[in-house]
Amino acid sequence: MRILPISLFFILLAIPPLTSRSSFAQNADLLRHFDYDQKAALDLKESGVERRGDIDVHDISYASPKGGRVPAYLVVPKGKGPFAAVIWGHWYMEGSAFRNRKEFLDEAVALAHAGVISLLPDGPVARPGRIDNNAPLNDQHPLELVQATVDMRRGADLLLGRNDVDAKRLAYVGHSYNAQVGGFLSGIERRFKAFVLMAGEMSDAVGLRSKEYQDFRQKVGPEKFDAYAAKYSWLDTEKYVSHAAPSAVFLQYASQEKFLNAERAKEYSAVVSEPKKLRIYDAPHALNAEARRDRIAFLVEQLHLRPPDAALIAGVPDLVQPYDPPKQ
Repeated sequence: MRILPISLFFILLAIPPLTSRSSFAQNADLLRHFDYDQKAALDLKESGVERRGDIDVHDISYASPKGGRVPAYLVVPKGKGPFAAVIWGHWYMEGSAFRNRKEFLDEAVALAHAGVISLLPDGPVARPGRIDNNAPLNDQHPLELVQATVDMRRGADLLLGRNDVDAKRLAYVGHSYNAQVGGFLSGIERRFKAFVLMAGEMSDAVGLRSKEYQDFRQKVGPEKFDAYAAKYSWLDTEKYVSHAAPSAVFLQYASQEKFLNAERAKEYSAVVSEPKKLRIYDAPHALNAEARRDRIAFLVEQLHLRPPDAALIAGVPDLVQPYDPPKQ
């Protein structure tokens, strides 16, 4: 299975858009889909520790409220804290050696030198033993999207339960699929101070206007498509990211994409609550070093960090785009 662009894949095969934009209220009927037992045991387990200079990278896992376990890296700085904290969500890019929790590991280690403790979970799509349902309009992908969101909430429980974490300085960074997860979190969770959402889908209504959506709707049948859209009407990211305030949101998009292009990025930005900012980079879906510098500067500002050594940030390898998007 090829997943590029990843957001488009899940838009067209898993999370179709709403046919209306009737309500953005943050009510119980919306939020209940992401409920879980916050008092349940995390069942935290550790399988090893890697030392990178004076930074410790713990290979851990914790129990998912939706079943199974969440593999993750926990990157811990030297010292007693209290540290700022960041949860990182990866991009699921098929063909990439970094389609999992390794995507942001080097970046998290660099930020650890600025006093940041990081959690990098593997989302459900990247976990061992997962079998993909390739049928259009199936229930697997929406359920996995909910699990990914809940597992990130559980990750916040893990971090904020530590004595060395400053509960007022928690941020989230998500790329592609996990940018959409961050969009949900922004309207559900009030424990995050800031979000960086990279090259992800933010509104079903925006997508519905695209030729890709309309072609897919005709391909699977308008009646079937619309019924499925109604079933999952609560999975419109716009209903959540439009209520991110007071958290700050930094949107990062790439110009070298067909679907998640600059024009669509501006439409997505319009639905996000203030405070927000948008940057569009001359880059593919993987983004580039400039985007990395910008998001780290944003995190430094939002989390009140001491600026990290520029050489450390420059030393983070660029994320490689495995192949170009297929022509539509």
